[in-house]
Amino acid sequence: MAKTVATRKTGAATKTAKPSAANAGTAPTAKKKAAIPKKASTGPAKNAVKAPVNKTVKKPVKAPVKKTAAKKASHTPIRYRCKLCGYIYSPLRGEPHNGIPAGTEFDDLPESYVCPVCGQQGKGRIGKWGFEEWRPTRYLCSMCNYVYDEMRGEPHRGIKPGTKFEDLKEDYTCPVCALDPKIRVQFGKVFKQGFEPLYLG
Repeated sequence: MAKTVATRKTGAATKTAKPSAANAGTAPTAKKKAAIPKKASTGPAKNAVKAPVNKTVKKPVKAPVKKTAAKKASHTPIRYRCKLCGYIYSPLRGEPHNGIPAGTEFDDLPESYVCPVCGQQGKGRIGKWGFEEWRPTRYLCSMCNYVYDEMRGEPHRGIKPGTKFEDLKEDYTCPVCALDPKIRVQFGKVFKQGFEPLYLG
C-alpha cells in the first residue's frame, strides 16, 4: 500500500510539473535579440524634399550721394584799347581777317601783333605794348540802339548809378523796347543777351 501511495504522489507531481513546462514554452523569452542599428545612408535620400533656395542676392543699398552742382566761374573777357587810335581788341570777336580766331585772349596774341587800325592809317607799327586794359562802361541794345550807361544807371527803375552791366539781374530788359508795342509783339522782351558793348572809349 505504501508503494502505491508513493507512486501516486510522484505521478501527481509529474502531472503538476508538466503544465508548468508547457506554460514555460509559451511564455515570452526574457532575452530578446538586440536590435541592430541600421547604417546611416551616405547617399542623398530619394524622397527627401529639398528646401527652396533663394537665388536673388540682395545688393547693398548705397547711401544717396548729394551732388553739389559746381558753379561755373563767370569769365568776363578782358578787352584792350590802343592808346594811340582807340582801337579796341575784343577776345570775343578776335580778328579773323588777320588770322586770329574768335576766343583768342590778348595775352595769347603773337609778339609780332600790331594794331590793325594804326597800320592802315600810317601811324606806325603799334605792337602789344601800345595797348592798355579796357572794359566797356556803356552797352548798346541791338534792337533799338538804347545805350545803358553804367555811370548813369537807371534810377527810375531802381538801378543805382555806377551799377555794372554784369551786375544787372538776368531778367533785365531794355526799357525802350518794353515800351514799343511793335518790338514787344514781334520780338518779345530784349534781355541782357540783346546788348553789345559800345566801343566808344
